[in-house]
Amino acid sequence: MNVRNFADFKSFLLDNKTVKQTIFKNTFWLAVAEGISRLLKLVLLIYVARILGATEYGKFTFALAFVSLFAIFSDFGLSSIITREFSREKEKEKEFSPVFSLKILLSIGALILILIGSFFVTPDPVIQKVIWILAIYIIVSGFSEIIYAFLRARQRMEYEAWAKILQAVVVTGAGFFIILSFPSVQNLSYSYLFASLAALIFILIFFHFKVYHLHINWNKLIWKRFLLMSWPLALVTISYTIYTNTDSVMMGYWGQMTQTGWYNAAYKIIGVTLVPVGIILQSFFPVLSKAFKESKEQLQKVWNYQMGIMTLIGVPLVAGGIALAPRIIDLVYGLNFSPSIFAFQILIIMSGIAFLHAPFNQALVVSDQQKKLFWATISTAMVNIILNLILIPRYSLYGAATATVITYFLIFLLLFKFTSKYTSINPLNLKVLFVFIGAIFSSTIMYFAVSQTKIYYLNIFLSILIGIVIYLVCLFAYRKLAYQIFIHLK
Repeated sequence: MNVRNFADFKSFLLDNKTVKQTIFKNTFWLAVAEGISRLLKLVLLIYVARILGATEYGKFTFALAFVSLFAIFSDFGLSSIITREFSREKEKEKEFSPVFSLKILLSIGALILILIGSFFVTPDPVIQKVIWILAIYIIVSGFSEIIYAFLRARQRMEYEAWAKILQAVVVTGAGFFIILSFPSVQNLSYSYLFASLAALIFILIFFHFKVYHLHINWNKLIWKRFLLMSWPLALVTISYTIYTNTDSVMMGYWGQMTQTGWYNAAYKIIGVTLVPVGIILQSFFPVLSKAFKESKEQLQKVWNYQMGIMTLIGVPLVAGGIALAPRIIDLVYGLNFSPSIFAFQILIIMSGIAFLHAPFNQALVVSDQQKKLFWATISTAMVNIILNLILIPRYSLYGAATATVITYFLIFLLLFKFTSKYTSINPLNLKVLFVFIGAIFSSTIMYFAVSQTKIYYLNIFLSILIGIVIYLVCLFAYRKLAYQIFIHLK
């Protein structure tokens, strides 16, 4: 599509024309939304950590991690199924109201579970109250996700982008006001709750009048059909939630609140590095679902494209993160959080693995093999719990980080095997290998370059920029040198 004037530019970013243009449009809007919202929330949490200190920050992240373990029951995999099913057949959109009604019931059930569990996980009444407040916050935020799932099915990610930005601005603004005026973990929790509630009300009003007319519909047959499709994905999400939150809950339960603060300080930055994973997955999911219905060749082509992007981002991220970890932690949190450095270096490896295994995860979902995905993730979730029980008492936050990396590596191996065996996708093809070798080659040179004293001790943003330039130059050189060998891949 040629962009010659403002009207063409507007159409390029708002209309769905071709497969590549639609992927680019969706990726652009999701990148804008995730970039702004994650950046705002990260800045807020940095100030929270600096003002409250590692111990109080650890209490907040412990409560949030505990709530997150149960929050998945409020969605139960429905969001992914909505996107998959509605993107394949637009007529199914009439079933959204019954599913939204089911969401209400699931949310009430999840809230009850969290309230009961709070009495067993900590005797501290202040932390218990923070858990109750954050429980309502998580449930409220979950209603936005099911709206976003509908918009993704229509491939209208621009609406989702503006809603996420609004939500992030309101939550961050309220959080800054509270933490600077009335600093406490409990007050911060209240700011999260009321800000997210205000944003949700606006989102629901817009969706109801501009996109789809919402109403309550207690259709149990539709509930049953969607739950039968979604339960494997729900358990998969529970498994990933275990990877992400069990370590923090265990450390907090054993009284390691300061270590929990150090660990989550590193993890929050890792969360930002994972933003591209979510953006790319959400952008490709409707396209992959459609390609699955069309042909094996089209599915393989789109999947290769997705895997290539993930590889080119994930591999250099690990190399650069390990090299510059001390500079990053010092810049963001200061010297009081120096124990977070080694945890960050371990966790950045997990981030790289997450980039590589995400396309396999999505390949199984679009191929209706979510049960295989379930068995892979639930088995590794059990391994993660065992590793945390062994490693955290001995190595604290570093044991937790190591357990996470081992778990992600195991899930990568299982997803690779299941994708090869149970889908039409060939994951180990020449195009993917060509990209992977180039990423490794370029990232290795970049690592040694940014580790040099003259580059390492520059302004951290300049060091990162130099690393990116070196990586891209090496990648370009690799492609030129290897072009004759791999000419048939073009």
